[in-house]
Amino acid sequence: MEMEWEMYLFPYAQTVEELKIKLKGIRKEYQLENRHVPIEFVTGRVKPVDSILSKVELRNIPLDSIDTEMEDIAGLRIMCPFVEDIYTVVELMRKRKDLKIVQTKDYIKHKKDSGYRSYHLICEYPIQLISGEQKVLVEIQIRTLSMNFWASIEHSLNYKYKGVYPEEINERLQNAAESAFKLDEEMSKIREQIQEAQRSYSQDKGKNKQKNIKPKKK
Repeated sequence: MEMEWEMYLFPYAQTVEELKIKLKGIRKEYQLENRHVPIEFVTGRVKPVDSILSKVELRNIPLDSIDTEMEDIAGLRIMCPFVEDIYTVVELMRKRKDLKIVQTKDYIKHKKDSGYRSYHLICEYPIQLISGEQKVLVEIQIRTLSMNFWASIEHSLNYKYKGVYPEEINERLQNAAESAFKLDEEMSKIREQIQEAQRSYSQDKGKNKQKNIKPKKK
């Protein structure tokens, strides 16, 4: 069964790796053009088998239907410096010809009751296998660093409490979520100044690097 799962999950792993390379390519292109980079960094993973089986049991999903009914077996996470960058990245993804967006979930404008904020894209990605083309569902989460910090903590607590938090923890989580979003809002207000400082730093760093390059002796 282990080998069967390895073969079954291979297209998902390939999808994650290919999309990570493409998203990092977008980041590099912005850097080469000396423009503000809307992508801070990208991570990806394939859902572990035990997590797949737990979700199958919880949602009563037939095993032969998980490729169509489970949207997050392949998952990527894009971290952005500013909230505005999230929507820039969403538009970049909409314009791509190598994947199809089948569903969007804006948990930034419409946060969850827990305080969770993020933008989710459910995409259909065509992976090329030796047996032919296979379309794989992949979930792409786009969020700021502060949103990601909160979500990581909440995920750990959710694992411990199974989603049923003590009242005090639930209240503190919601307060923390608002504080994290307040930080994003404050940073957005000085976004232009931050970007200008970053450009100046990059330019100075490039000049210093050139100065340190010594010509080779003949």
